[in-house]
Amino acid sequence: MNLLQKIHAEIAAAGGWLPFDRFMSLALYAPGLGYYAGGRRKFGQMPDQGSDFVTAPEMSPLFGRALARQLAQAMDASGCRDIVEFGAGSGALAAQLIAELDALGAGPARYRIVELSAELRQRQRERLAAWEGRVDWLDELPAELEAVVIGNEVLDAMPVQLLAFDGRAWRERGVVSAGEGFAFEDRDSALRPPVETGFVPGTVTEIHAQGEAFIATLARTLRRGAAFFIDYGFPEAEYYHPQRRGGTLMCHQAHQADADPLVAVGDKDITAHVNFTGIALAGQDAGLVVLGYTSQANFLLNCGIAELLADASLAERAMAHRLLAEHEMGELFKVIGFAPQQAPFDALGFERGDRSHKL
Repeated sequence: MNLLQKIHAEIAAAGGWLPFDRFMSLALYAPGLGYYAGGRRKFGQMPDQGSDFVTAPEMSPLFGRALARQLAQAMDASGCRDIVEFGAGSGALAAQLIAELDALGAGPARYRIVELSAELRQRQRERLAAWEGRVDWLDELPAELEAVVIGNEVLDAMPVQLLAFDGRAWRERGVVSAGEGFAFEDRDSALRPPVETGFVPGTVTEIHAQGEAFIATLARTLRRGAAFFIDYGFPEAEYYHPQRRGGTLMCHQAHQADADPLVAVGDKDITAHVNFTGIALAGQDAGLVVLGYTSQANFLLNCGIAELLADASLAERAMAHRLLAEHEMGELFKVIGFAPQQAPFDALGFERGDRSHKL
C-alpha cells in the first residue's frame, strides 16, 4: 500500500471524511510512507540536489555556535549535563552545538535526539559519527527528564486542525476522497479559535491542539533543566488578526512554497506558523515558567553572534546576515524559553528585547 492508498483507506474507514490534522499526520509521518518517514532528501540549500527547504543550521554554522552560548548557560544554571534535541533534521545543529559546547568547556555528557524518521536517524548517525558514544536516539520522551531541551523548526510541523468561517458559524475543515485525489469538505464542529476578533466570512485558520499538548507533556516530564524552541510564528493577537484571512498553512517543495497540501502528498512539507501565546499558556498551565520570548535576531545577538561575525569571512557574514535580517529570518522566527517553576533563571538570549508581555 502506498501513501495515497493508505490515506484513501483511512478516509473510507472514518466514514468518508478525515479531520485535517489526521490527514497532515499521515502525509508527514505515516511509517515508511510519509514525507518525513521516507528517504527523500529534505534539508539543504540546493534544490538541484533534491532538497526542499533550508533551515538556519544549514544556512550558517554561526547559528549553532551562538545558540550554544545559551545552552551552556542553561546547563550551568540547572546543573544538567544532557541535551535533548527534538527533530534533529540533517544533524547539522547537533554537530554545531556539540563542537561549540566542547570548545566552551561545557560539552554535554550525552546528546540525545528524539527522531521518528529512520531515514533521518541514519543521516544523523553519519553526521555525528565523531561523537559516537555521546549521542543516542530516543523514540519518545522518557517519563522523567533532566536536560536542556532544544527544538528548531519542530512546532511548525506538528499537525493542526483547520477551521473555516462562513460568516455565521465556524466549521472544521477535513479531507475527502475525490477520485484518485483529495478535496476539502467542512463539517459542523464545536471547535473555535481561542479568540473572537471580528473574523470576516471566508476566513480559514488553524488551531494547535497537538503542539500545545506536546508542550504540556514536556512540562510534566521536565524535572530539571530548560527548553528552547525556535520557529516562525506570532503571538495570538497577530496570529488571529482579522486580516489574516487565509491562515498560515504552507507547503515547501524544491525551495518553492505553495498553499495546497492536497497535491503532491508525501512529496512536500506541510507546515503552519506557531501561535506562541498558546504555546506559552500550555507550558505555564502545566507548571513551566516562560524565561522569555523574542525574535531570532534579538536572541542571537544576545547570545554573541555579533562577536562571532567579527571573525567570520565575507561569505560567512553574508549567510549569517539572513539569520538576522528583518526581511529574512530575523523577525519572522521567534524563540521561546521555558524552565521548571522551581528553578527559573535570567536566560542570556532574552537579556534585551524580551517580548513576553506581547504573548
